Amino acid sequence: MIALVNQGLKGDKEIFLDQISAVQYRKAGWVNGYIQFTLIGGQEAKGGFLEAQRDENTVVFNVWQQKDFEELKGLIDKKLAEIRAKKNVVEAKKSPLEELEILAKLRKNGILTEEEFEERKSAY
Repeated sequence: MIALVNQGLKGDKEIFLDQISAVQYRKAGWVNGYIQFTLIGGQEAKGGFLEAQRDENTVVFNVWQQKDFEELKGLIDKKLAEIRAKKNVVEAKKSPLEELEILAKLRKNGILTEEEFEERKSAY
């Protein structure tokens, strides 16, 4: 009912995992808990529970739903870690030009012979 009053009848919203920059999670206790998603380029509600419950990127849950939301948070964390790991691998790869520049420096410093340089260069 609180969500209806605060958010109205906005409909469904999909949040794609690769657009999530942070997840804030608060366990339910004396008051409801919530899971709040901060999106890349978005603004998050920073005023605690009262402000978070008005944020369209927040889902509020009660103590009886706690276990399900703990599981959801764990799954999201796992997927976000996988996305970051893949992104790091892609960023770690150098372009062919960068690789050739490194090979040229190694040749210039006498670490690679001309033959070794040409052999490795042909791979690019």
